Amino acid sequence: RPALFSLKKKQEICFCSFGILYFSLNSFIFPTAGYVVKGCQITQNTRAICKNSLKVFPKEIPETVTFIDLSGNNISKLNKKALENLPNLLHLNLGHNFISKIESGTFVVQISLKVMFLDNNMLCKLQDGMFDGLVNLIELHLTSNQIQTVAPASFMSLSKLGFLDLGHNKLRDLKNILHHTPHLQSLYIPANNISIFHSWELSNKSTELVTLDLSQNELMFFRLTAGIFPKLKKLHLEDSIKNGIVWEVSNTSYLRSVHKLDISGVRSSLHGLQEVLETCNSSLQYLKLNHINNNLQVLINISCKIPTLDMLHLCTNLKELDLGMNEITAISNNSFKSLRKLKTLIIKSNFLTSVPYAVRKTQILKLDLSYNNINALGCDDFADMKQLRHLSLYNNPLMALKDCVFKDLVHLNVLMLQNSGIDKLNGAFKKNTPNLENLILSNNHLTVLDHGEFKALNSLKNLALEVNKLKQLNDGTFFGLSSLRQLTLRSNEITEITNGAFSHLEALKTLNLESNHIKYASLEPIPYPPFAELSQLDTLFISDQHRPRRDKFPQNFLQGLTNLSIIYIQRNQLKTLHPHTFNYTPNLNRLHLSENAFADIPNNLFSPIQKLKRLHISQTNLRSLDFLLHANLTELELLQVGKNTFSVITEPVMLSLSALEYLDLQGNSFSCNCDNAWFLQWVINNKQTQVFDANNFECNFPPNLKGRKLLEIDVRSCTVDMGFICYISTTCAVIMTIAVCFTHKFLQWHLVYAYYLMLAFLYNSKNKDKGAHQYDAFVSYNTNDEGWVLGELLPKLEDEQGWRLCLHHRDFQPGKPIMENITDAIYGSRKTICVVSRDYLESEWCSREIQVASFRLFDEQKDVLILVFLEDIPMQQLSPYYRMRRLLKRQTYLSWSRADAHPDLFWEKLRQKRCYIPSSPRDLIIVIAFLPA
Repeated sequence: RPALFSLKKKQEICFCSFGILYFSLNSFIFPTAGYVVKGCQITQNTRAICKNSLKVFPKEIPETVTFIDLSGNNISKLNKKALENLPNLLHLNLGHNFISKIESGTFVVQISLKVMFLDNNMLCKLQDGMFDGLVNLIELHLTSNQIQTVAPASFMSLSKLGFLDLGHNKLRDLKNILHHTPHLQSLYIPANNISIFHSWELSNKSTELVTLDLSQNELMFFRLTAGIFPKLKKLHLEDSIKNGIVWEVSNTSYLRSVHKLDISGVRSSLHGLQEVLETCNSSLQYLKLNHINNNLQVLINISCKIPTLDMLHLCTNLKELDLGMNEITAISNNSFKSLRKLKTLIIKSNFLTSVPYAVRKTQILKLDLSYNNINALGCDDFADMKQLRHLSLYNNPLMALKDCVFKDLVHLNVLMLQNSGIDKLNGAFKKNTPNLENLILSNNHLTVLDHGEFKALNSLKNLALEVNKLKQLNDGTFFGLSSLRQLTLRSNEITEITNGAFSHLEALKTLNLESNHIKYASLEPIPYPPFAELSQLDTLFISDQHRPRRDKFPQNFLQGLTNLSIIYIQRNQLKTLHPHTFNYTPNLNRLHLSENAFADIPNNLFSPIQKLKRLHISQTNLRSLDFLLHANLTELELLQVGKNTFSVITEPVMLSLSALEYLDLQGNSFSCNCDNAWFLQWVINNKQTQVFDANNFECNFPPNLKGRKLLEIDVRSCTVDMGFICYISTTCAVIMTIAVCFTHKFLQWHLVYAYYLMLAFLYNSKNKDKGAHQYDAFVSYNTNDEGWVLGELLPKLEDEQGWRLCLHHRDFQPGKPIMENITDAIYGSRKTICVVSRDYLESEWCSREIQVASFRLFDEQKDVLILVFLEDIPMQQLSPYYRMRRLLKRQTYLSWSRADAHPDLFWEKLRQKRCYIPSSPRDLIIVIAFLPA
């Protein structure tokens, strides 16, 4: 049982070693795929944006991706294998490519796909089976292709399709579009070659269409003979109705649900237009009449005032009227009198020089008068329009405002006054518009804002003052704006922010100060930090300051911004930042420092912002990324450090960014040597961090590799391949285990013999030159055989024959190591007499003595060993001493059992061995005495 147990244990060891070997070998042969996707940016392993002139669909995109944007590439064909590894896809954008063919079955795996863009490609025909597999697709864009025909079963799989855009193609009819899309709600077919519309071409039964766009088709014939559009609400016919169109709608109830009608740009007589309008009943709420060639005033009068045309019921329910882009110069006072339900009136892009009096008699909520020629606003222009919520007056030459112009707009929420040449506000917002939430004053000529200029705007949330000529922000400028959340002051001429300028903006979340002239001459603290009272500010834009290169930001410039999350400090020509700059922004989440002139970053600059997740420091002349080692940015997810001057990325830097998911190093030139060996392997093998556009990284050093791609460089000689080491180590472990098992089983005693033979050799080398022998013979025996040695051997050899014998109990030197005594005794004697018995063979020290003596025998090739056997020991028990056994078989020997009658002869032969020296090794004789036990 012990032997069986031992064998089983050995087998288990060998089996385990083989398993480790297989695993390591597997890893070595099949390395883990890295996180490098050519030309693609992968974010959070779910979104892929690939815009790098790709010619084929990239195969490296992870299967976990649900959103892919491949627009703007050079892909010309989609085959069955292109998307076979992307089963989780929900959104696919293949627009703006050169796709002319899609093989049948390309999308069979994309059963989860919801939205697909194939616009701006070169598809000529929609073939049967092209969209097989897209059973859950709800939105399909095929705009701007060259589609001429639609095969009958093209959309057979698209049973859940709700939105289809076939605009700007070459379709001549609408056949085969609605037959397999029962849930289609929006159908856009603008700018095709459709001149005849037959309802039977679309479907033989009612559809669920809500929106139908036939604009820009130049219709000559429109026939609706069945009520297939019971749910249609929006009908777009702009630029489609030609002069002389045949309009046949057999029953006006067929369009009873249409509430939005766009017939802009009609090229028809008033009678033809009347036919179109008569088909729409009183449900019409939105009417768009842009680019009408007829006299608009006549049209309005005909539509809304002439009873014989029976149009009054149409106008009384109208809620939105768009009269834009019609070259209107004036509108009569009663033009909108009949439109009692009108809520939105758009008269933009006309030639009005003043606010029409007609708008005062309406109950509109939204008025758009932008892009006209209104050069002044009077105090009564908006009289009694208390219900107005949205007013657009931008792109009019207003020049200046009056304090009374908005006096009645007590419920106004949005006021748009940009691009109006305004240089003075004149107190327009000191008393009026208490409910205003959005005020846009961008791109005007404002130079100064008076104290309390906006004090009446307690509800204002967004104030846009960019692209003006403001030079200074003073205390009290924004008094009253206690609810303001967003303030835009971009592209002014601000050089100074005085103490208290932002003191009343306690709710401010976003402040944009880009493209101004804010400057400081020193890093030293300033007495009045500009943002000291903006404790709730979340986002600060302070990039693009037009400043001398010597200017700096004071170390307490950001003091007070305790809740700041995002800051942009790009393109400011900064050469350095004080190490304490971000001490005041502990909650900073995103930092943009790109396009400055940093050569180095202070090691502890980012230490106070441990929550940082996105860091942008591209194009700043950085020579190293070692500053990141001291930053402890353990939450950093995105690092953008492209277009700098460093060429080596070290292992400690990357390992310090434990949460990094996206790394942008575009535009750097790398050293393609062993300095970057670890980084190269990391780029290929790491699964967490995507290194954007790594396939295009180029070598700058050494010169012979300049211009080569980094990922093409072989640096295996620089790195320690742990897989290969594991493979070799495991192989060696397996071989050693097998060898140990085999040796233990079959060669145990041979190893023991070799060990002692080596010890003998070492002692022989030490003592072989010591000179004359001190003894005639050293007697090696077991203590159990001491009686025979002292009673028989010792008297015969010493007393009668004059031998000088060495006995361990008598002649060994006290205090000397036993092994050294044994060796000295053997090499100090002419002969070694081994008294062999069974006890002798089991003795450790006797075994060592005979090993040393045996080595001397074979080393010196002299007759130095005499074996005296006290017992008849079978030959197989001498197996550990295989050299001795071989000599016994080859050499002459004397047997004591055969010398019983002549013992004196035996002792005489033994005496002769005392001085006998053979002429050659073959003359060696070993005297063996087999004595009775």
